[in-house]
Parts: sequence; structure tokens; C-alpha cells
Amino acid sequence: MFYIGSHLSTSKGYKKMAEDALSISANTFQFFSRNPRGSKMKKLDTKDLESMIEIIEENNFGPILAHAPYTLNPCSAKENVREFANIVLNEDLKRLELFPKTYYNFHPGSHTGLGKEKAIDIIAAKLNDVIDKNQNTMVLLETMSGKGTEVGSTFEEIATIIEKTNYKDKIGVCMDTCHVHEAGYDIINNLDKVLEEFDNIIGLNYLYAIHLNDSKNKIGAAKDRHEKIGEGTLGLDTIEKIINHEKLRHLPFYLETPNELDGYGKEIKLLKSLRK
Repeated sequence: MFYIGSHLSTSKGYKKMAEDALSISANTFQFFSRNPRGSKMKKLDTKDLESMIEIIEENNFGPILAHAPYTLNPCSAKENVREFANIVLNEDLKRLELFPKTYYNFHPGSHTGLGKEKAIDIIAAKLNDVIDKNQNTMVLLETMSGKGTEVGSTFEEIATIIEKTNYKDKIGVCMDTCHVHEAGYDIINNLDKVLEEFDNIIGLNYLYAIHLNDSKNKIGAAKDRHEKIGEGTLGLDTIEKIINHEKLRHLPFYLETPNELDGYGKEIKLLKSLRK
């Protein structure tokens, strides 16, 4: 099954989000768990959630991906920012237990001066605090581009975080194609080698999802600038290799390209035409 979807807005509710996914021929989607630049979680409308669940189950959707807000920074040098991260992680994971087949994706954070070694310890400790051994939601660490003081731009950093967590069966990775490219991994010319490196350092068994994005920048730019599919430096040939690769094709793919709903629909149609 080719699970392909886009990032959708939750502003009109969960049911509308599932309907929007169907309207663009998607069979999964990503959404922000709360306002990406804000803090408070909206009150849950249980009927709206039930309607969404009915739609995704009737249409055999793949795993739904909830994305933590950008304001989440569990390894900040500021204590109040770390405390906010605790609140968000706890609230989000509690709510997501009401969702079926759900992943929770978050950026590991920026150490803002603490240094990566200490930041990694803090991130792992946070995960150990918030993850319940009985939860159904899989928590995914996103691979990052390496801008500023970001943590998670190397496979070694991601692997070390996972190594320090208690419930490794609840932890996984979401690989962002734009991010790994801008972090310096040559997925254009050496996709097989990059995946081999990922497997040796982290383990492909930890790879649960792909953020499928082209990039505005050259390899190693470390700027995190997404581009529409086939219009960036990765190019359509690389994207086609990724969605058809034997080690990736079974995973769900989520678009985060600079698009509105119609644009996502066109990209999904294009990607389906490239699927072998």
C-alpha cells in the first residue's frame, strides 16, 4: 500500500481534515497537535473526533501523524521553556491515545548554548518522563537540517537519544528528505549508502515515517527550506527513487511542501504516477 498524504489544517476540525484528505486522494495526513506557534490545546470535540475516526477507518487510511508545535523545545537552556515542553508532551500524548494508528512527531530541539551532549541527556530524560510503557502512540524523533544549535541533524545524535530512553518500542524516527539533504547526507547520488549508514547507526527498524519534501538549498546548507516536489535541488528523479526504494516504500509519506490543498492534490497525483 502506498500511504501518501499532506499536512492539513485543524482549524475547521478533525472531520474536515479527513474529508480534505479524501478530496485530494490522500490516504493519510499530518496535522499540528495544537497551534504551531502557540501553546494552549483546544478543547476536544469528541463527536468531531469520532467522525474523523469513522472516515479514516472506512477508507483504510495509514497512520495519522500528529506534529508537535514549533514552540516545543525540550532541551532549551531556559528552564521555563523546558517546563512548557513537559506540559505539551504530556497533554499531547494523553489526547492522542484517543486516536487510532497515530504517530507523534517532534523536533528534538535546540540546545541554545547548553551543548549537544547535555541537550541529548535532557531530551532522553524528558521522553522517559512522558512516555508510558502501555501507550499506543509511537513517538517519532524528526531528523533535522542542523541550523543554529539544533540537535538531531546527525544519525549519531538521534541514535544516542534512543539509546538513553527506557521504552525503545515506543520510539521511532521520521526522516525528512529536505532536512537530511541539507544536513549533508547525499540522498541524490548515494541513497543506498545513506540508508545503510542509517541502518548501521540507528537501525531501519526505528524508521516509521518519511516527510517527503524537496529542498530550496544545496546539500549541507543547514537552512531547512522546503520546496515543492520536483522543483528543488533534490529533483523528481531523487523523489521517485525514495518512494520506490525497497527499504522505504512500505512507510507512510507526508508532504510538507509550500502548498495549499489543491497543490498537495497535484503532488499526490504526480507521486502516485511515479509509484512502481
